[in-house]
This record gives sequence, C-alpha cells and structure tokens, in this order.
Amino acid sequence: MQQAIAVLDSGVGGLTVVKEVMRQLPREKILYFGDTARTPYGPRNAEEVITFTREIVDYLVQYKPKMVVIACNTATAVALEDIRSRVDLPVVGVINPGARAAVGRTKTGVVGVIGTEGTIKSGAYESALKRLSPSVEVISRACPSFVPLVEDGNFSSSETYDTVSNSLFPLRNSTMDCLILGCTHYPFLADTISEVMGSEVVLINSAEETAREISTILHVNKELVGRGEVPVHQFFCSGDPRKFQDIAQAWLGEQIRLTPVVWQVPHIGA
Repeated sequence: MQQAIAVLDSGVGGLTVVKEVMRQLPREKILYFGDTARTPYGPRNAEEVITFTREIVDYLVQYKPKMVVIACNTATAVALEDIRSRVDLPVVGVINPGARAAVGRTKTGVVGVIGTEGTIKSGAYESALKRLSPSVEVISRACPSFVPLVEDGNFSSSETYDTVSNSLFPLRNSTMDCLILGCTHYPFLADTISEVMGSEVVLINSAEETAREISTILHVNKELVGRGEVPVHQFFCSGDPRKFQDIAQAWLGEQIRLTPVVWQVPHIGA
C-alpha cells in the first residue's frame, strides 16, 4: 500500500498546500486533516495549539504516512519542534519555505507579513527572514478576520473586500515589494488582497516552495513515487463535512475530479 504525505491544518487553509503538492507530485497520495471544528488557531494560546496539533498528528500517524506537513502557520510557529521530537518521520512546516521565497523576490529589501495573531506574535517569520537576510526590513500585521471569511467560503464578496481593505490599510503606504501570505487560508483571498495592495506588491504564497521542499526530502529519502497507480487521497475534517467538502472540491478542482477521494469525519476535536 502506498504511503501518504500527511498534511494538517486548522481548517481548509492547508488545501492551498495540497493543491500545489498535487500539481508538482501528482503520483503522491495525500492524507489531509482540517480541524474545522476548532478553527481558528490564531487567537489560541500556544499550549492549546500544541495540544491540538499533537492530537491530529497522533490520529494521522496510525495511517503510517512517510511524512508530516504542518500546513498551518500558527501550528508551525509554536508546535513544529514539538512534533519533530515526537515522531520518527520528516516533519515540514510552511514558514521557512515562505521566508526563502520572499528573500529571493524582494528588490527593496522590505517584506511584509500578514498572518494570524498567533503567527505574528510568535515573530517566527521575522526570525526566519532575518536568518536568511539580516538586513531585510520586516513589516508585520495580524489579520484575524480573514480566516473566518475563508472557512465560510466567502472569498470575493463586498464584505470580503471591505474587510481586507480595512485590515491592510496601514500597509499600503510602505515601501514593501513582497507580502507574505503568512496563513495558508489567505491565498483563497489572494485576488482581493492583490487588488487592495496593488500590482507592484508581489504576494508570496508559501505553498509552492513547501511543495518543492517536500519533493526534495522525498527524493533524498528515495521515497518519491514516479510511477504507479493513481493515488486515492483521503480527506478528514472535525467539523461540518458538507461545507468542508464543498470548499475542497471547488479549490482543488481538476485535481480531485481526476483522482479518487475518500471523505471521512473522524471522532476527534470538540
């Protein structure tokens, strides 16, 4: 039986990473868990986020994956090292790949970061960016109202535009030329964010770079699937399965129309 890449998130946001993994690595099986019953993680304290992340990883490990991807910036910021110490598998987060992409793209040396309260408070992106480029100037802002919009499937309404515009207003007169979408939910709002910030600001979505890191690790470990049968992906959520499935199918589009999918709702979460 093919071993899967296990991907977890606080909700539907990690589907942005899944979509890119499916594009780059179409033969790899995906095992996804969205903790939609307990989203958002951003306002929660670190201890709670670590507890939730442990529960989900423990659940996914029973399926014997070959890798764990924490596709949630908040969980990456506070729980990555904890999970690495608990499982005998490669564990990948989304912060370092996003930081690398931004440092490679910026010309002004000013990089913006938007994320949940937990991610911004942790300073994880600033630390990662400074390690790569000590002279980079980092402008950070928490946008806690974005995740609820995405979890409701509200990507492009007038309410969404007003919320995004109001949240990003303080950033619009800066000299940044790159803006890291420091939450995997935020690419769902990328068109609106780009409209508000202007075409001169490049949006950095860490999903593409994260997928490359996954590919590199699997290649080094000689675990890349090059050939074989079309994989059967499995998607789990802890909340409303119909809403989750609707958003997942709309976002992943062609990828899952061409691939068998198993939808399940496990007994986990609150």
